[in-house]
Amino acid sequence: VAINKMDEKSVNWSQPRYDEIVKETSSFVKKIGYNPEKINFVPISGWNGDNMLEKSANLPWYKGPTLLEALDQITEPKRPTDKPLRVPLQDVYKIGGIGTVPVGRVETGILKPGMIVTFAPANLSTEVKSVEMHHVALPGAVPGDNVGFNVKNLSVKDIRRGMVAG
Repeated sequence: VAINKMDEKSVNWSQPRYDEIVKETSSFVKKIGYNPEKINFVPISGWNGDNMLEKSANLPWYKGPTLLEALDQITEPKRPTDKPLRVPLQDVYKIGGIGTVPVGRVETGILKPGMIVTFAPANLSTEVKSVEMHHVALPGAVPGDNVGFNVKNLSVKDIRRGMVAG
């Protein structure tokens, strides 16, 4: 958690104000299921760049990592490719010359051209013709990929945002 604007006149690099913000934020992150003990609270000045890349002389009381060091410590989430395919649809487009293209983020599993997918809750099944990310065709999409995929024999009226491909 970056605690910004530590350079603001009313704050003036104050450790008591930093501690107050850490206490308030810790109770919030605990409520949403995170352990505050495992979270870095980094005081910074985005305007001046203090404590972002290098330790700041304005924060002699702060012994933790810089913002960049804290970001480098974050571990990448697991990509559950071994679970069943789940792609919540963010939108559905009709693209001239291509057809119906649902778009969404692959949450679990692998989405590949040629596979049969079913859209829930409508229980509509169809074949995936192609998978693209940023206008580049993919041999397969894995969890974390935001993709568009062309489907056979379904109209934009058949499927909509909120459905899940699996």
